[in-house]
Amino acid sequence: MKISSQIQFPRTIGQSAVLLLLFCVFVTSPAAGQADDPWREANERLFRLNDYFDQLIVRPVATSYTLFIPRVARQGIGNFFSNIDDINVLVNDLLQLKLGAAMNDSGRLLVNSTLGVGGILDVASGFGLYKNEEDFGQTLGRWGVATGPYIMLPVFGASNVRDSFGLVLDTLFNPIQYHSDESLRLTMFLVREMEARSGLLALDELITGDRYLFLREAYSQRREYLVTDGQLEDEFGDFGSF
Repeated sequence: MKISSQIQFPRTIGQSAVLLLLFCVFVTSPAAGQADDPWREANERLFRLNDYFDQLIVRPVATSYTLFIPRVARQGIGNFFSNIDDINVLVNDLLQLKLGAAMNDSGRLLVNSTLGVGGILDVASGFGLYKNEEDFGQTLGRWGVATGPYIMLPVFGASNVRDSFGLVLDTLFNPIQYHSDESLRLTMFLVREMEARSGLLALDELITGDRYLFLREAYSQRREYLVTDGQLEDEFGDFGSF
């Protein structure tokens, strides 16, 4: 039996953080399954390395960013990168034959790229064209490709074998990668990561217990949710029909 969900995916990084927290709470319950993690020893070493540099450099920079950059400017930066991401979303809509979503996201991309001044303003949401969340990892999942073992990537963090291949394709379809100015490409990458990290600062103190396990299960459950578009297996079977 399936449980269908009509939850609207988050439209801002802050809302993404809240959704991630909800998944963290869910996966720490005894009923939650565990991710396939045969390379745990190596993954935990990479996790500690990533976490060390996050605490030493990334988190302080992200904290300073939220303190000294006005909220309206940060919102514009987030909107700009979200608009670029909509190109990737549109491609994956088409690959998954989600034609309604493709129409929504093509309209969103057109409106925000023009009326939204290159995506700095999210005008499209005001017209009911809300952001969807699709990537090549999700597309591979929809095509029936198994997740494979959980893997911790340097810099990029939690992933699995399927999503790691998807990440390569996501990168190839990101137009920033093809800008002729290498220094500008690097700058935009760093700003994008800093913006994303700043949106998760509120969660840092809410992660309890084994951080590695906590984040591993949160990632795995959330990716499954996205791949299935919220169609979750009901562990209680027909009892859920009451």
